[in-house]
Amino acid sequence: MWAAGLVGVAVLEIALDSRRGSFHLQVECRLASDWTVIFGPSGSGKSTLLRLLAGLDRTASNQGHRRILLDGVPLTDSGQRLQLKPGRRHTALVAQQPALFPHLSVTANVAYGLAGLDRTARAARVEEMLELAGAAHLVNRRPRDLSGGEAQRVAIARALAPYPRLLLLDEPFSALDGAATDALLERLQLWLRVHHVQTVLATHDATDAFITGAEVALVREGRLIALGAAAQVLAPERDRLARRLGAV
Repeated sequence: MWAAGLVGVAVLEIALDSRRGSFHLQVECRLASDWTVIFGPSGSGKSTLLRLLAGLDRTASNQGHRRILLDGVPLTDSGQRLQLKPGRRHTALVAQQPALFPHLSVTANVAYGLAGLDRTARAARVEEMLELAGAAHLVNRRPRDLSGGEAQRVAIARALAPYPRLLLLDEPFSALDGAATDALLERLQLWLRVHHVQTVLATHDATDAFITGAEVALVREGRLIALGAAAQVLAPERDRLARRLGAV
């Protein structure tokens, strides 16, 4: 679908009016930043939004409208009854639960989506991704032998291995401490910018937005409330955190 040799961060266009039971997701925006943080409390619709972008969540209701474009290419269009399968979207999703294949080694997990590469190139890509994720020492382990943080690192390496155009992160750093998360984010941001991968990170931690210097989409109860720079959109949240720290 995408021409070879594309440069620049992808443009993501979203127009969703989707219902699941009593929950109503209404989001319409255009994301062209290299790093966007979807910020909101638990239950606000962050995970649902990411799953719709990844093509993993087909709403049961025929009501509403769903249209998602990546660089002008439709991924989902309910008007045309179009829903590209996840493997054809050039997207990758890393969720809170790593969901590694339990019967495969770490190396085999990361190599899973690299069938199009020859053995030498595949081995080099796996090594590159594990090094990037800080998991190079885990190559011969099985998922059952990994800690939560180690499994999340491997899941990130697996997601990046095929070089997606769009990386979706659903609070994947929950099992890492603050210092480890900051170090990993710094490496990831550099690599993602070099390789022109647009990243959308869902979080309820405002710190993630300020650390990454991201554009922020503020979501509440399924609705997009604001979109803009972290300092502007999250000013009330920053002030609230400052008051909490001042009270300690």
